[in-house]
Amino acid sequence: MSATDRANRIELQAADRPIREVNDEIRAALADGREVLVRDARSRHNLGVGLPSASRVRFEGSVGYYCGGLNDGAMIEIERNAGWGVGEAMARGEIVVGGYAGMAAGASMRGGLLHIRGDAGPRCGVAMKGGDIIVEGRIGYLSGFMAHAGRLIALGGAGEACADSLWGGEVWLAGPAESLGVDARIEEPGAEEVESVEALLASRGLGDSGRDWRKVVSEQRLWHFESRDAKAWLMI
Repeated sequence: MSATDRANRIELQAADRPIREVNDEIRAALADGREVLVRDARSRHNLGVGLPSASRVRFEGSVGYYCGGLNDGAMIEIERNAGWGVGEAMARGEIVVGGYAGMAAGASMRGGLLHIRGDAGPRCGVAMKGGDIIVEGRIGYLSGFMAHAGRLIALGGAGEACADSLWGGEVWLAGPAESLGVDARIEEPGAEEVESVEALLASRGLGDSGRDWRKVVSEQRLWHFESRDAKAWLMI
């Protein structure tokens, strides 16, 4: 790291300090045009919520629940693991998790990129409304549940009830799923779609043209209530 880079970066301690105080210091440093390194994160919850665009924050160690929630364009890096809801309701920007992400990673996100280098817990991408989620490992049960838009890409396959009640998004699997959820089906992806997914992965250093993709989409039975098919609704 150059002397200029070091001068442009500020280091903060999370430790056992009040989270509001830590987040206020992060925002103040970002407003001053500086990058932020947060040390001793201690898996604290609600770190780095609502960060602005054109800013960079790195968390050393693991973080707790809802890190990077409501992200509005920041580049956030988490060295190790993340708890529930990392990147929840993200509008834009990028979040990279160096290890495992807990339940509901990327929940309700509307845009941006969430890149998880390990596995993701249950309900990854729940109610997703845009953007991309890349999981290098496996996604847990009910991932993609009620997603409306965007792509959830899992290189290690999926747990039970994958894409349950999927509305309009896509779940891309390069590994097997234990089972598909209600109103989900596998569709043969088009060449241009595969090229788009592979290009995104290659841009993240994950290029591999030999993957056997399964694209999971909505069967659209739940788009309109049908009394003769009430069983499908009761299974949600």
